[in-house]
Amino acid sequence: MSGSPKYSTVTVAPAYARLEAERRRAREAARRRQEAQRARERAERAARRAREAAARRERARAEAERRETELAARRAARQEAHAARSRQEQSGADVRRLAEVGELLGRVRGQDSEVRVLRERLDLLRGRAGRAEDLGAAIEELRGRVVLLGREGRADDRGAGHGSVLAGLEERLARIGPEAREHDRQGYQRCLDLLGELRAAAGPGGETRFRALLGTVEHALARHTAAGGERAAEAAEELRRAERAREAARQAEESAAAREADRQAAEEAERERLAAALAEAADRLGVVRQAVRDAAAEAVELADPGLAERIEAALASVTGALAAGAAADALTAVAALEELLVGAEERLDELQLAYTRRMDLAQALQDAMLGEGFAFTGGAEQDGRLVMGFERPSGATYRTTVGTDGEDAVLLYQVDGEPDVVLRPDPEGSVCDRTEDLLERVHEAIVSRNDFVPGELTWRGKRSGEQPPKPPTAAREWTWTR
Repeated sequence: MSGSPKYSTVTVAPAYARLEAERRRAREAARRRQEAQRARERAERAARRAREAAARRERARAEAERRETELAARRAARQEAHAARSRQEQSGADVRRLAEVGELLGRVRGQDSEVRVLRERLDLLRGRAGRAEDLGAAIEELRGRVVLLGREGRADDRGAGHGSVLAGLEERLARIGPEAREHDRQGYQRCLDLLGELRAAAGPGGETRFRALLGTVEHALARHTAAGGERAAEAAEELRRAERAREAARQAEESAAAREADRQAAEEAERERLAAALAEAADRLGVVRQAVRDAAAEAVELADPGLAERIEAALASVTGALAAGAAADALTAVAALEELLVGAEERLDELQLAYTRRMDLAQALQDAMLGEGFAFTGGAEQDGRLVMGFERPSGATYRTTVGTDGEDAVLLYQVDGEPDVVLRPDPEGSVCDRTEDLLERVHEAIVSRNDFVPGELTWRGKRSGEQPPKPPTAAREWTWTR
């Protein structure tokens, strides 16, 4: 293409400036409404998450209460089982003591009516044994009556002296109790045998034998008492140790269960916290996801690929953190994305206003060129610039670029085929009078629309009384890099 490119910086007219200010305010208001809508949606989603979390906590509380109820029921069942064992042991002891009273009653010699009353009382107590009743006092009261009645009967048969001694010894054996008999059966039987021999010696002519056996019986009773008591104490202590061991095992089991429950509760709380944070990040992403995608696409359309890349990278940071389950990173990334979106939408609004300004200027230029007899041969958007082609009836072509340079617009003309456009600039300066006059008329037609005001048309090597202004940055870039 011959000749130097010609350019002109274009400012907006006051009327268009007011129109553009109104557009900017409208876009700002739309952004505020959109952000308010997002804030409402975020609040609604947060409220829903709070309700769901409250429901989960209520379910967890109910589950904890259920577990505590089950634990209390198991504890009560163990206590009841222990009480049942105790009652069973007590019942067995009562049965043995009643059996001993029955044996004593079987040896009593007395009035039939009195024996019958005592036997009826014995049968009554036997019927009550096993009903978790405390029969100790009643059994001992019955034992005393039986022993007393037996003593009276023997006094009648053998005289008060030997009978009283024998009754006292038998009473001592009875008082030792069934526990000693249970734990020292051999000693108990030895006492019974000796008492039988002593009873046989209590008759006439047995005084010497009675006295000889009396010390032996006393010694046997003492040994039986000691052995029975010691063994009973050992058995009782063994039972107590076993019960303590069982209780310690139960407490250890309950403590371990409580610790495990606490650990599980802590893990569940941590999982709940992470899940809540991930849900919050996902919800916040859901609020802005479509707007983010739209902003990235619009940035590409408005020739700002760097902005589009930043938006896509921020979105990928959020989705990557969510996929990895990194709650803290996801919240940080989604907050950064929200902040970037606000700035990106403001930037895109400015780019859109600049695009609209270029399109309006291009339309004014096209109308003016057509008014000067040009034919429009086509146009396209290229990297934030609008490139348009025009042709005169003479065959000369005008490739016109509409762009921006800061707040101003720039018109760049590349002319080919005009006779006053030389291939190389004249050393003293080149003259493009007819081409310049034509473009000046075009600019005057643009001014008449009251939208834009083109500045002086200039080019490199223009002959004039003053040095031409330096080309705008955008004009130099378009010229030297095309």
